[in-house]
Amino acid sequence: MAFCSKRPEHGGPPELFYDKNEARKYVRNSRMIDVQTKMAGRALELLYLPEGQPCYLLDIGCGSGLSGDYLSDEGHYWVGLDISPAMLDAALDRDTEGDLLLGDMGQGIPFKPGSFDGCISISAIQWLCNANKKSDIPAKRLYCFFSSLYSVLVHGARAVLQLYPENSEQLELITTQATKAGFTGGVVVDFPNSAKAKKFYLCLFSGPSTFLPKALNENNDEEEARESEFTSERVPYRMARRGIVRKSREWVLEKKARRRRQGKEVRPDTPYTGRKRKPRF
Repeated sequence: MAFCSKRPEHGGPPELFYDKNEARKYVRNSRMIDVQTKMAGRALELLYLPEGQPCYLLDIGCGSGLSGDYLSDEGHYWVGLDISPAMLDAALDRDTEGDLLLGDMGQGIPFKPGSFDGCISISAIQWLCNANKKSDIPAKRLYCFFSSLYSVLVHGARAVLQLYPENSEQLELITTQATKAGFTGGVVVDFPNSAKAKKFYLCLFSGPSTFLPKALNENNDEEEARESEFTSERVPYRMARRGIVRKSREWVLEKKARRRRQGKEVRPDTPYTGRKRKPRF
């Protein structure tokens, strides 16, 4: 497993690393915004939620609310938890629609049992594998997190946690503690042969074991590498596909492609796909 040697979690605790300067990047850096939004979209796909039904979701490590924006765009309601005051301030400045909570996921998730229909997390869980003080024991903090997460989810719900494991041992530590907490599931690795596009998604089930969704590979549309751009103006946070007209042919084709990636059975595309039908008398 090859990973980048320069890792944010090696520089200190997250509440210090994600200061005002770092939070500003999540508001002005178009490349960072695009990557975060795409990972949130992929995590939502892997949640396998009922089509057309708004759900109440938990966003762990919500940061400036980029992933929450995507959830709102898809018609869901959400609560975000983050340990960085600066990142939450940035989310408030952006008028995100979700509720925000300052807290340490390693100390547990403070909600009633069965509160959420699902959970996503983008680039946060690996922070629990580092001890920033003597009292921090990664295995115990991970177990506290996963056991409380298992409790706050509706039975049978899923959690999809995108992460950047430092090595295979760290990934094993994370999955072991998730299993001890009662979860089943596995790891979906998108673009496994790509150094830049490779992404890890820990897919957890709070109920009977079910199938793991298919991973994306180089045969699918892979994101193109491009340089970061900074601007003093706010960048639109919605993906380009937000401009697609609902119920149009493009909208239908994208929806069918998303369901195929989720492992669902979908009828083949035809020249008549998405065509408007005449009203019946």
